[in-house]
Amino acid sequence: MVDFRRFNVTSWFVDRHLDEGRGDRTALLSGDQRVTYAELAELANRVGHVLRDLGVRREERVLLALADGPEFVATWYGAQKIGAVTAEAYTFLAAKDLAYYLEYTRAGVVVVDGTTLASVREARAMLNAPDPRVLLVVGVPAHELLPGEVSFEAHVADAPGVLDPAPTGPDDIAIWKFTTGSTGKPKACVHRMETPLRSFEHYARGVLDLREDDVVLPVPKLFFGYARDFAALYPFGVGAAGIVFPERTTADRIFSLIERHRPTILVNVPTMMRAMLEQPDRDLSGLRLSTSAGEGLPPELHRRWDETFGVEVLDGIGSSEAYHIYVSNRPGAVRHGSLGQAVPGYAPRVVDDAGRELPDGDVGRLWVEGDTAALMYWESREKSIETYAGDVVMSGDLVERDADGYFHYRGRADDLLKVGGIWVAPQEIEQCLDTHPDVVECAVVGYVESGLQKPRAFVVVRAGATADAGTLQAYVKQALSPHKYPRDVRFLTELPKTGSGKLDRRSLREPQPL
Repeated sequence: MVDFRRFNVTSWFVDRHLDEGRGDRTALLSGDQRVTYAELAELANRVGHVLRDLGVRREERVLLALADGPEFVATWYGAQKIGAVTAEAYTFLAAKDLAYYLEYTRAGVVVVDGTTLASVREARAMLNAPDPRVLLVVGVPAHELLPGEVSFEAHVADAPGVLDPAPTGPDDIAIWKFTTGSTGKPKACVHRMETPLRSFEHYARGVLDLREDDVVLPVPKLFFGYARDFAALYPFGVGAAGIVFPERTTADRIFSLIERHRPTILVNVPTMMRAMLEQPDRDLSGLRLSTSAGEGLPPELHRRWDETFGVEVLDGIGSSEAYHIYVSNRPGAVRHGSLGQAVPGYAPRVVDDAGRELPDGDVGRLWVEGDTAALMYWESREKSIETYAGDVVMSGDLVERDADGYFHYRGRADDLLKVGGIWVAPQEIEQCLDTHPDVVECAVVGYVESGLQKPRAFVVVRAGATADAGTLQAYVKQALSPHKYPRDVRFLTELPKTGSGKLDRRSLREPQPL
């Protein structure tokens, strides 16, 4: 039994395996490295000592801005063990965006590496603020560091390998999970210490039936909570292993890692699924399942994946606000075009603008109740009041529930377009265009012309495709109500994405050149 008068994430997900005789099991695979639970625990302890020696105290933020690897994972757990609050930033952000994270988190210590050091230095110079006090730098020789920067390797080597956990409890603030920033500046969803355990119980056990012989490979990078939890939290709940790699994610990289490490679970996103389908002769037979989240999975793409690779994909929906996935398809019960059913421990419902529950078949906002709801958005009281009511997250996602309890995504409430006085969901137009044989991927957003709102489609077509704007407009008119066709069609070589791999609608809404 877990004693919830005292609970620490690191003690349960890492140290427990040493106490129960599983210290020699592999926790992480990274290149040629196999990091055991005992090795990870010792490294996390050493990092915890270093952070504390650098002045980090309980509930102070530690910002991780470094590439994926054992150092990232050990730093995350080391910070958790001393009762600090972890926050993460995308490795390839521009300096001006990193400056936002430095100012917003007010982290006293920022952990960086050779990839991010120059950008964080530039970001730090932009701010007239005392924080960060120190940059803890991974993988850079000490003689190349400036004042206010210290070597990770040198300090960790001198630190003790044993560390008692801080006397944290289940309600201590422990984790910041950022929204993706696809519709504005990322906001931190503030989570409690026990939330990762609850999420593990509800989703990793209740839906995925995670096993100790599983090996999990994430497509997104660890700064994205969807990936970090899958690679370096959920597997640790059962003594399984995660794969971490510092390089940018490409289809070739993922296929290479699958061949090398033989994972059993692939944590995927629709964008990468499309890219992987360009190499249909690859062998994925070692996978027992794949997941998809972060953006809508078009039914046509889902069917192509099934026909090509034969690996079951569990599409679902979650959020930083609710910590992780709360509606998901189940193994053996997947329905194409659906988000699946409620994850155990959550009570999702479809409501109207007044919060009244709607009958099956009606489209409304998705509200979800569960014990992993964040406490608030940091420094955003008005938005917090709009989104949180105790354990209820009042999302802006539009869904429809069918008679069997499957939820179907219908877009975002703030993405709806009023065309000719009638509401139109961009998602519906996108799903229609996705079925055209020449379309690889597409996105639909609104624009204003002569004071009227209209839909604009951005389309990526296959090499050698013959479809033009008129062809695609006629295709939509034939399949949907005529007023829903895109009034403007723009062709791109690729759609813009956020660091987490989601479609960047905000950039598409900006004025477009003709």
